Amino acid sequence: MRLKDTGLTAQDIKDKVNKYMIETYERFDFIAETAKDQYMYDENGEAYLDFYAGIAVNSTGNCNDKVVEAVKDQVSDIMHTFNYPYTIPQALLAEKICTTIGMDRIFFQNSGTEANEAMIKMARKYGVEKYGPNRYNIVTASMGFHGRTFGAMSATGQPDNGCQIGFGPMTQGFTYAEYNNLQAFKDACTEDTIAIMIEPVQGEGGVHPATQEFMQGLRDFCDEKDMLLLIDEVQTGWCRTGKVMSFMNYGIKPDIVSMAKALGGGMPIGAICAIEEVSKAFTPGSHGTTFGGHPVSCAAALAEVNELLDRNLADHAKKMGDYFMNRLRDLPHVKEVRGQGLLVGVEFDDTISGVDVKHDCLHRHLLITAIGAHTIRMIPPLIITEEDCDKAYEIIKASVEALA
Repeated sequence: MRLKDTGLTAQDIKDKVNKYMIETYERFDFIAETAKDQYMYDENGEAYLDFYAGIAVNSTGNCNDKVVEAVKDQVSDIMHTFNYPYTIPQALLAEKICTTIGMDRIFFQNSGTEANEAMIKMARKYGVEKYGPNRYNIVTASMGFHGRTFGAMSATGQPDNGCQIGFGPMTQGFTYAEYNNLQAFKDACTEDTIAIMIEPVQGEGGVHPATQEFMQGLRDFCDEKDMLLLIDEVQTGWCRTGKVMSFMNYGIKPDIVSMAKALGGGMPIGAICAIEEVSKAFTPGSHGTTFGGHPVSCAAALAEVNELLDRNLADHAKKMGDYFMNRLRDLPHVKEVRGQGLLVGVEFDDTISGVDVKHDCLHRHLLITAIGAHTIRMIPPLIITEEDCDKAYEIIKASVEALA
């Protein structure tokens, strides 16, 4: 819908949001009216270089032609049905995902937090049914992030500085350990621990990739103790980190993996994939969803996955990520540049506010986000070029120099 077709002004739209919506977001002062490839356009047709990609969603670019075509085609056939009949997009997508990432079974959800909720439920049910009523505890990482439903929020290791504040007692059964500290995770596990749940790159925690020693050590420890390794790939999955899934960078395989964001190419979808034995914990009636596996979302996701794989965007993400991070290390006031593929964070020294850089970049028509006090994060479409990286670098540099 375009503003010119409504008979309203931009201020009218903003006023309606301010009057009627419960706001938990910091709004940028423009209307996102259209978008294409690596650009978003406001109500005046002004272009913004999009290095946020809808929070790691639009990996093949905004409004990818093949994804849009798949949505239009599916909408004209069947838009929604409950999950009792078979649907073609769901079946084809299930096969494509499982065979591509080497997992046995898949369960579709609507979002990343729902996927993580399902992963937690499956692990706990598996543990209780196989080992007894107390084997449901899960160890997760301090400063991790797994979502905002109660299970996922309880798994998020930020009790004093994050999404848990003000929501009362968390779901029991979660313990937190220091990220990238293998011994801390071993010490946190008890005979009642059924799983370790981890992000291969902490996104909300400041863009911290896991080390090889840490990830391999977790896999070996879980095997030794008959525990499950749960990997949250909601943000890292589907080519963003230089491999189809980030766990492939480490040469390991999870027992359950969650995914969302980039999977749908702009349509809402999430999923978990599990190995055969663990997947059996979900039986008829034990879990469900009205919209999970939605035909339109599955059609979009199938087109998105095919685009990601056919265009080899995992390799392109690694190449562009290496190039971009090398450029960013030349910024003034940089303390550290971290990342994996095109999930990139820049931490500045104490004189530079990440939030201020974010806002100044917005005025210069670059969309990025900030994490914590001094860090910015960039998760652009995987189709970006060296020219796009250079343009983003110059804008960020100008912002930092102006703020300094």
